[in-house]
Amino acid sequence: MTTPQRITLALLLVLGVFLLARLMLPAEAPERVVDLSYTYDESTLFWPTSPTSYELHTVHNGDTPDGYFYSAFSFSMPEHGGTHMDAPFHFYREGRPIDQIPLEQLRLPAVVIDISAKAAGNRDYRLTAQDVLDFEAEHGRIKPGHAVLVRTGWSQYWPNAKAYLGDDTPGDASRLSFPSFGADAARLLAEQRQVGLLGIDTASLDYGRSTDFIVHRIVSRQNIPGLENLTNLEQLPPTGFTLLALPIKIGGGSGGPVRVLAVLPE
Repeated sequence: MTTPQRITLALLLVLGVFLLARLMLPAEAPERVVDLSYTYDESTLFWPTSPTSYELHTVHNGDTPDGYFYSAFSFSMPEHGGTHMDAPFHFYREGRPIDQIPLEQLRLPAVVIDISAKAAGNRDYRLTAQDVLDFEAEHGRIKPGHAVLVRTGWSQYWPNAKAYLGDDTPGDASRLSFPSFGADAARLLAEQRQVGLLGIDTASLDYGRSTDFIVHRIVSRQNIPGLENLTNLEQLPPTGFTLLALPIKIGGGSGGPVRVLAVLPE
């Protein structure tokens, strides 16, 4: 066998090994990504007692003296408004601030519990422990470290403040009305199921009429962050997807704006 023939044979063997290895690897499963976040703009809803709202300020937007286009803006807003994450520090002195939430609580398997039919008949409906148990009877026990999202159907009202929050009186949060988690469900999920994160498509982990914010206090003591003002939950299955929630990393912050994605097998 000549030297060129040996080289050709060696190359063919290498190519054959490469193709065999590729055939033995599992095929990459196609994925679908759902955006669960609202856009921040002038229509973004904030808690009625927030001293400020979203403001975008133009630094420059147009042609420069050198003849090229350039745009830059600054923005200001409270931590808690629009699609955002509550850090445990929000309602617990020893809780983690937003910049110290472990990465495994920002990317985790998730489930959706749908209470939209019950919420449609009762604006003040609160997820119960029995609702959670009924979900588990159909879909299996919720595992530690999972995210639990609750769909109330409230996204249909965004950004109409009165319809979404139940009242649109500036500076007054005493007459709010919208559904959310109940205390018994929060205790079951946080203390017994040891979930990694809770989320809701309304303005708060506590229902609108709450004055003691007991759900926030329960989950914060377990260092569980919360997502509020989610959207597009109707596009998600009850189980079998991954949640990715990356908040702005504000040092010592009690919360912050967050981009939330759900990654589903196609």
